[in-house]
Amino acid sequence: MKRKHLAILLSRLEPNPEPKLKWESYNIDAESAAEMVYTAFLHGDIKGKRIADLGCGSGILGIAAMLLGASQAVGVEIDKTALETAVINAKKAGVKIDLILGDIECIVGRFDTVLMNPPFGTWRKGFDVKFLRKAIEISDVVYSLHKRSESVRLFLRREISRIGGKVDWLKEMTITIGRIYPFHKKTRYQVEVDLYRILTRKRRS
Repeated sequence: MKRKHLAILLSRLEPNPEPKLKWESYNIDAESAAEMVYTAFLHGDIKGKRIADLGCGSGILGIAAMLLGASQAVGVEIDKTALETAVINAKKAGVKIDLILGDIECIVGRFDTVLMNPPFGTWRKGFDVKFLRKAIEISDVVYSLHKRSESVRLFLRREISRIGGKVDWLKEMTITIGRIYPFHKKTRYQVEVDLYRILTRKRRS
């Protein structure tokens, strides 16, 4: 499947209708989700692999992975409304994903790859590192989106190294988010982010 076709399929999915600011929930757009997961696919980290999506929202990353041939996708999400949307989206896409309602700490087992669009840690400091710590704990390789700035890059490289990961590379991306919170004035916002590919100790050994 071509990336363009994947993006078209993902554009038909429903976004989380009620993102919660307390969890820094944002819907990732179909083009960005396709770019992120297809990049992982080209690196051999999707097809035939067990995938986890931490903070899966409406399920778009896990669904994309299944459409590209993952053997299993497990999504964990604390927001019940978002998870209900993920159930609807999986059926619409014609794929099976395993969904868990709860905090990311409840997920157990080993996965080949983690895909995630975690909180940036803007409203709740440390949330980004919490997600990274769990992802590195349970997987061989992590693909994670984070807000782009030199200070964030320096901070995350230090924290990722401290918790047992190694940044393999960064890919600059621009994601589109809609007007979902009261303080949003524009209909759409372009947000500059970095896609991190992170190797864990198991992958590097």
